[in-house]
Amino acid sequence: MNRFVVAAAFALPAVSFAAAFVPPVPQIAGKAYYLLDYNSGQPLAQQDPDARVEPASLTKLMTAYLTFKALREHRLRLDQQLTVSERGWKTEGSRMFLDPKRPAPVSELIKGMIVQSGNDACVTLAEAIAGSEDVFAQMMTSQARQLGMMHTQFKNATGLPNPEHYTTVHDLAILSAAIIHDYPEFYPTYSIKSFTYNNITQPNRNLLLYRDPNVDGMKTGFTDRAGYNMIASSHRDGRRVVSVVVGTASPEARAEESAKLLNYGLQFFETPKLYQAGKPLSVIPVYKGASSKLDIGFARDVYATVVKGEAGRIKIDLSTRQPVLAPVKAGQVVGQLTVSLDGKVLEQQPVVALQSVDEGGFFSRLWDSIKLLLKWK
Repeated sequence: MNRFVVAAAFALPAVSFAAAFVPPVPQIAGKAYYLLDYNSGQPLAQQDPDARVEPASLTKLMTAYLTFKALREHRLRLDQQLTVSERGWKTEGSRMFLDPKRPAPVSELIKGMIVQSGNDACVTLAEAIAGSEDVFAQMMTSQARQLGMMHTQFKNATGLPNPEHYTTVHDLAILSAAIIHDYPEFYPTYSIKSFTYNNITQPNRNLLLYRDPNVDGMKTGFTDRAGYNMIASSHRDGRRVVSVVVGTASPEARAEESAKLLNYGLQFFETPKLYQAGKPLSVIPVYKGASSKLDIGFARDVYATVVKGEAGRIKIDLSTRQPVLAPVKAGQVVGQLTVSLDGKVLEQQPVVALQSVDEGGFFSRLWDSIKLLLKWK
């Protein structure tokens, strides 16, 4: 690996020689919690992040994720009419009050699932996508692994109690961020404050939607064993934070504790954008190729979250793999960027080729082979 420090690659405030005050995390009255900076992916506060918890209706985030995926892949349509099955109609718990004699469009089932937390809507969507809720639950767990949720297992689409149905607050934060990132066209549904179906109007149980204009999602849940759970997302001044709080004592408590975390993350931290996706960071040599130079950069924007006032003390280290040999494909990983502060790694991102380089002709490859032999022997 060839390692070098990138200088003046992004604009930062003047260097501060005294470390900024790091405010303590507020006391949170819950079983476990997790606060995520959405842009950087960095945790800002956590308690028992990988402890097994019962998600209750927070499960419906994964039901929604697979529904959005089915729509994107044209396996479902928003105007498609679905009729609730007997199993779905009889599912206990919260419901949107589907009528077995009247089909409902997928668009309304989604609102019933998200806004009203309807278990009947979840089962109906699950059966339409997978044929049965049991198979759908297997798809949910498989999708969880693909997203990096390594401590989660689903047994149903609703979150009704099952000893083998579990997750963690860390995994729920991963899922929440994935919905916001992967399906932005559907995310506004999480900010709808009420929904009427079958002449029954039900309010969104996320109390923060009514109290904080910066909050635009995401989901609540409750069972006797799980307590009152909540995932909330708030955006302000170009930043977004996501909080997961489980095991609180009441609907009011889960809202208050979530608000504490959201305000803590937005008030005391900043997330400067370090690099823009697709913009050349540097140029490195390529051997045996039709071109001798390669632009390198990042597949996505790179952010780092630090306590306010600390951005000027961020250090950047870039390592590239040498030698780079053609052919090279656009998006191929050719190095790694490490962002650190006071020796603590904040962010690591793969550095990728921004364009393809085909293999060169016979004589250029031969000449580069000689140069490599002399350079790297």
